[in-house]
Amino acid sequence: MNPQALLPRLALALAFLAALAGAAAADALRSTADLGVVIERASGSVLIVDRTDHAVLQRVEGFGDLSHASVVFSGDGRFAFVFGRDGALTKLDLLTGRIAGRISQAGNSIGGAISDDGRLVAVANYEPGGVRVFSADTLAPVASFDTGAKTIGLVDVPGRRFVFTTWDTGETWIADLSGATPRTEVIGGIGRNPYDALVTGDGRYYIAGLFGEDGLTLLDLWDDHPRPRRILEGYGRGEAALPVYKMPHLEGWALAGDRFVLPAVGHHEVLWLDARSFEELGRTPTHGQPVFAVARPGGRQVWVNFAHPLNDTVQVIDTRSGEIVKTLKPGPAVLHMEFAPRGNEVWISVRDDDRIRIYDTETFEEIAELPARSPSGIFFTSRAHRIGL
Repeated sequence: MNPQALLPRLALALAFLAALAGAAAADALRSTADLGVVIERASGSVLIVDRTDHAVLQRVEGFGDLSHASVVFSGDGRFAFVFGRDGALTKLDLLTGRIAGRISQAGNSIGGAISDDGRLVAVANYEPGGVRVFSADTLAPVASFDTGAKTIGLVDVPGRRFVFTTWDTGETWIADLSGATPRTEVIGGIGRNPYDALVTGDGRYYIAGLFGEDGLTLLDLWDDHPRPRRILEGYGRGEAALPVYKMPHLEGWALAGDRFVLPAVGHHEVLWLDARSFEELGRTPTHGQPVFAVARPGGRQVWVNFAHPLNDTVQVIDTRSGEIVKTLKPGPAVLHMEFAPRGNEVWISVRDDDRIRIYDTETFEEIAELPARSPSGIFFTSRAHRIGL
């Protein structure tokens, strides 16, 4: 055959191969906006999940003790920083499914945060206490703040700052890393045994829950020198103290319109607060001691789970009426809830059933489930764009 006659056929074949290669490359591309991770606490592994497809993409091993793990994300959503209870900080690449870095920075850590510019990752420690700060890129050490006490309630706030509180001494520290040399402000008088804290979504109010006394302490971070203000003081006064089976998590407390709702320590109820005055407006009796009270995005509902032994239940509260409108039984040991960014569905981890159950938040119908090994925390990359998460 004339070689010249082969040229058109060769060109067509090359074009076909190029089209196949392009299609394969397109199939391999993936956005991070749909991704998330699920902590498998018993096996020290992490699931990478696709939120829209309700699919497990990959299981990644080698994270150590995840019995009380938390996660923050890089600004682009590609990397998850996993804080293990054994003091390890692990950087996970969600696109490759590989561990991109791992350090053992303490003996016992309790969570972390990432700075507003995404360049610094901070870890709060029980042992030896204090907060250590690392480069988000390399995990190289950047700064260390020795509080001399167990440290909890670590959050990021605007201005490349971190705020955290000490269990033993009742102090809140504000660490400013915006300049060449870190600066700190230490605020005393927070109260007895702060157990957790949160920052409001605008970065203004930092609120610490107190285990050693009924009440919470508020700091206005917009003040030049914030001073503690006690709120809900004595909310359990006059009632018989109940054993506390699990400390509630304040990170998930809910803002619904002009009201906050938060779990009450040692009580079968949630508390409603005025979002401006922080005065109590009312209470809603619940199935058990609340652990998380989480607002559906938009604020229309608050979903609540509970401590052992009543932890097979989730209740949904209507934020206009304060009434419980739905009680669900996802299974034994419900540990965590995570909403899709626009609130159309919620993912619920059921540890003792080795399942993630996914519910439609309008109909309350279960729409999917995923297998997981003793799942606990669920974290979507949409958290990368929210203060304090």
